Amino acid sequence: MARNKYDIDEQLETQFNFGYLKRISKYIRPYNKKMLLTLVLMILTTTASLLGPYLIKDALDNRIPNKDVKGLIMVSVIFVATLAVIAICSRNRIFLINDIGQSMMRDIRRDLFCHLQTLPFSYYDSRPHGKIYVRVINYVNSIGNLLSNGLVQVVIDLLSLVFIIVIMISIDARLALISFAGLPVLLLTVFLIKNKQRKAWQDVSAKQSNLNAYIHEGINGVKVTQAYVREDFNLDILKELGNKYRNSWMTAVNTSFVLGPSVDIISTFVTSLIYTAGVSWLKGGVSLGVLIAFTSYTARFWGPINNLSNFYNQIVTAMAYLERIFETMDEKPEVTDKPGAYEMPEITGRVEFRNVNFSYEKGGRKILDNVSFIAEPGQSIALVGPTGAGKTTIVNLISRFYNIDSGEILIDGINIEDVTLKSLRKQMGIMLQDTFIFSGTIIDNIRYGKLDATDEEVIEAAKAVMAHDFIMELKDGYHAEVSERGATLSAGQRQLISFARTLLANPKILILDEATSSIDTKTELALQKGLERLLEGRTSFIIAHRLSTIKNASKIMYIDNGKIVEEGTHEELMAKKGAYWKLYTEQYKYLHGESA
Repeated sequence: MARNKYDIDEQLETQFNFGYLKRISKYIRPYNKKMLLTLVLMILTTTASLLGPYLIKDALDNRIPNKDVKGLIMVSVIFVATLAVIAICSRNRIFLINDIGQSMMRDIRRDLFCHLQTLPFSYYDSRPHGKIYVRVINYVNSIGNLLSNGLVQVVIDLLSLVFIIVIMISIDARLALISFAGLPVLLLTVFLIKNKQRKAWQDVSAKQSNLNAYIHEGINGVKVTQAYVREDFNLDILKELGNKYRNSWMTAVNTSFVLGPSVDIISTFVTSLIYTAGVSWLKGGVSLGVLIAFTSYTARFWGPINNLSNFYNQIVTAMAYLERIFETMDEKPEVTDKPGAYEMPEITGRVEFRNVNFSYEKGGRKILDNVSFIAEPGQSIALVGPTGAGKTTIVNLISRFYNIDSGEILIDGINIEDVTLKSLRKQMGIMLQDTFIFSGTIIDNIRYGKLDATDEEVIEAAKAVMAHDFIMELKDGYHAEVSERGATLSAGQRQLISFARTLLANPKILILDEATSSIDTKTELALQKGLERLLEGRTSFIIAHRLSTIKNASKIMYIDNGKIVEEGTHEELMAKKGAYWKLYTEQYKYLHGESA
């Protein structure tokens, strides 16, 4: 199978450190009061449970031998009361723990999602989207229990250990020393497997990410899969990725589960020693009640240790996920507001490029080479030329989706790097080449361009771009539900909706990247009439391979190899009989089968 991005394990760029646990404490602080209440409930539960063996010892050694019926009844009532306290406190503790855990997961996911929205296009271009989704959903879910239940439980377990040790020593110091004899063996086991555990769970997170990425890609490309009858081939890929994930999971689980059986074996061996020693010491000051109580406390002694070992496993597992989450959060946005950036004032729409050079990779091929031009307010600038010449790059730079290598881009004489990104983009309407329709209603998709727009404004924008008629033909009109990416709509309908969304924003600068590429000729002719009115008073940049749509542009710029080869009106460029003339006449012949 050929290796693809989804089949390449992600490599961590930083080593894990426990500073991550300190860093994540900011998500715990807002819930300190609830955590404290949970801690109190757990202390009450633990204290009540620790009273049980002592009450049994008192009944066996004192109440029953002395035939103290009243005392035995009192001990029984107290024992039942401890069970009631355990039940009530446990119920409320479970509710609080779940509330805290879900709240913290929500906060982490919110911050992660907000950060993802600030990352540049290049971040998403360089990795499968499924590998991003798995961090926002699966990885955050995986650490939720650790942050809520795990942290509180470990405090309780530590307190329980202290109480149990004190009680055990107070009952019989000799038996207590026997109980502690297994601890060095357990610590040695933890030390031997800790590195192997971490690597195993890192491998699980990588394989899970790969599997998620391929499933996401497979769902998005299901139409192509069916069209080319690739179902069996894709299933083989899924099986391979699934087997790799399964194998990595089993390896990690087998490594982690070494601790649990180790604790059980050590505790069983120690308990056997206690019984052996206790029986031999029955005539030497050790009563039957002491022996039974001590074995019960020994089980409770190893219980918290077992919990702590499980918590250790949780930490090791969560480390792999925390590393991925914080790696994403530490990804630096390439385009940010520089210190001292100010709000862009209301603009008229004068755009100027001054000797702009740009490449997508530092030291890589130049996409724009010393480009300079001026677009006056209200002008429509058409960008034409071969694929990969730099047309889309120019409009992306106006919106500052990328940082330029050198030169300046000015709007109304203001360098766009001096203003905030939000204030810059708020005054632009952008229809990118890749039309995206969100799941929801038609009216909500159009209103995406102006969230406070009225229904009347939405309908007016739709009418202007000739989308109103087809929308009204739908069952629920503007309130018709559309699926993700507008799968139930034609390509032309999606573009018209996206165009209405852009125009609704009422921008001073309008960017249309292949805005009419999927619109039929009849609709295109009607659309041109609306565009003439809507483009009036706005500076617009239009990229179109269909040259008939840009004949009336104020200026046409022919871009090739990152440079402006020709510029002028349609008539001026046709008169020159240069690159534009050649492109136009060839397209005209292709479409009409006759000379221009």
